[in-house]
Amino acid sequence: MKNTNAASPFALFCISVMAILVATNVPVQAVEEFKVGDDLGWIEPDANHTSLYSQWAARNRFHVGDSLSFEYKNDSVLVVSKYEYYHCNTSKPIAAFNNGKSVLKLDRPGPFYFISGVPDHCRNGQRLFIDVMSQHPISPSPPSIAFPPALDEGPSPSPSPSSGVQVSVTLRSVFMAVTATFVTFLCSAA
Repeated sequence: MKNTNAASPFALFCISVMAILVATNVPVQAVEEFKVGDDLGWIEPDANHTSLYSQWAARNRFHVGDSLSFEYKNDSVLVVSKYEYYHCNTSKPIAAFNNGKSVLKLDRPGPFYFISGVPDHCRNGQRLFIDVMSQHPISPSPPSIAFPPALDEGPSPSPSPSSGVQVSVTLRSVFMAVTATFVTFLCSAA
């Protein structure tokens, strides 16, 4: 006769796996590789577009772990200090690259400064400043509302085209959900 009150080793295994999955499901942001200058790449801008790279940087958000891909011909990329960036000084780079395609990993939060190593290209706008943000975990759900909204005292504003719900799915959270479903299926079949 089978004892139905005692937990089977397989059931204990299933419960343990589920507990581990729940405890380790902390989603993080995925890393991205940004092509500097998008389709134009790393070039000397013409006289009417000297703010090309500052505008490009303003359209993007950079986090620790992301990478910048510089694509160029007959040029170079110099990683420089703030002083060298503002004075277009190519004589003391922190790092220099000239292979036509350079990928640089953003390994810390804070400012990064890049200039062209070709004389006068920096002064003509071929320089890039970015501010890298720390890697933050993605919150699993939106924050709750502490107080109900105030009574309507007039027409409500129209939502802006950029407003909406942001949905974040990470490979890790998908893996956790699939694994939890599989373990649940195995436990219910036993």
